[in-house]
Amino acid sequence: MDARQQRGLEIAARFRVRRIIGGWVVPSQSGSGRYNVVMGDTPTCTCPDYEARMAKCKHIFAVEYTSERERNADGSETVTETIRVTETLRRSYRQDWGAYNAAQTHEADHFQILLRDLVSGLPEPPQGRGRPRATIADSVFCAIFKVYSTVSTRRFMSDLRAAHASGYIARMPHQSSVFRYLEDATLTPILRALITRTALPLRAVEVDFAADSTGFTSSRFDSWRQHKYGRPATREHTWVKAHVMCGVRTNVVTAIEIAGPHTHDATQFPALVRATAVHFSIGEVSADKGYSSRRNAEAVASVGGTPYIAYKKDTTAALPIGVWEKMFGLFLDNREAWLAHYHKRSNVESTFSAIKRKFGDSLRTKTDVAMVNEVLCKVLAHNLVVLIHETYALGIAPVFEAQRAVAS
Repeated sequence: MDARQQRGLEIAARFRVRRIIGGWVVPSQSGSGRYNVVMGDTPTCTCPDYEARMAKCKHIFAVEYTSERERNADGSETVTETIRVTETLRRSYRQDWGAYNAAQTHEADHFQILLRDLVSGLPEPPQGRGRPRATIADSVFCAIFKVYSTVSTRRFMSDLRAAHASGYIARMPHQSSVFRYLEDATLTPILRALITRTALPLRAVEVDFAADSTGFTSSRFDSWRQHKYGRPATREHTWVKAHVMCGVRTNVVTAIEIAGPHTHDATQFPALVRATAVHFSIGEVSADKGYSSRRNAEAVASVGGTPYIAYKKDTTAALPIGVWEKMFGLFLDNREAWLAHYHKRSNVESTFSAIKRKFGDSLRTKTDVAMVNEVLCKVLAHNLVVLIHETYALGIAPVFEAQRAVAS
């Protein structure tokens, strides 16, 4: 492997090589720019090295070392992984159409049954004075089912009447009550605990995990500069940032943290690892360079896992030698082996894509508490859909453990 190939491999490992219409965008290794690469019989690049030599540069090698996921016409997924410059390995994973069709055609029926079983037995606080309120089980069921439906509250009432007729909820609420459920701060810890519970039926399947964060925008506008300084300012949408850990095989979310919209990713990583390790045996954890730190690597090692966290371009090894230095040595000495594990991280992007495509990437609610609860409901709905699919694909029978005091 010559010097340009080596540098191309480093770019593929440390930077985001992004595909665009007609080619690829490859960041400069120095971090001071980016170049356009067009692949084909004769690859081209806009960098000075290619223009001077008219031969493969490190940016073209970076594209070749980047895995490309393609969707075939027959529904199978092909992953193209360039192992050497002159050799391309194509792996096809065929879709089990029988299981997929069965899961899709019965999803809505299974969803309400699983959701009812999930919320049944939730601890009920004592009823105070005044009008009888909805039970916690009914409130959580309505909130999650509303988010799953993806329609307005008024249109959702038809689905809710059918659920009431089937005995999934005890009382039929008013349409405005559904949004009030989402605005209830006491439901937030319950929803977080239920996310963990929905992942438990897959703990025998998932051993490798990936972490990342994503944002959900709302229809609320904030103009904090005008509020603080009395100056006019451009109004911006508020948004909620969710930090998640998911299994790389089924894409089930095992842990979630929701902090401020500008909270750094790396600070949320140890909590995600600890929460996942409570119920899962952790083999590997992969994450991008936003999580790159010795503290996060040690967090994975402390629960018996192996961290595959991308290194920043200025990373150096130091003494004493720990898991951070050992993985950095593998990264330097056997880059291809390291990348084979690290590329499992793409599954967390698939998880975000599935959640947003199915349940929307924006929020209907406007208050801070309701926006957090709506994001949690989206993730809960996603986990239940994953369980329904795996019921047919893996033959599992999701059974939720006996209810515990999840509000604590």
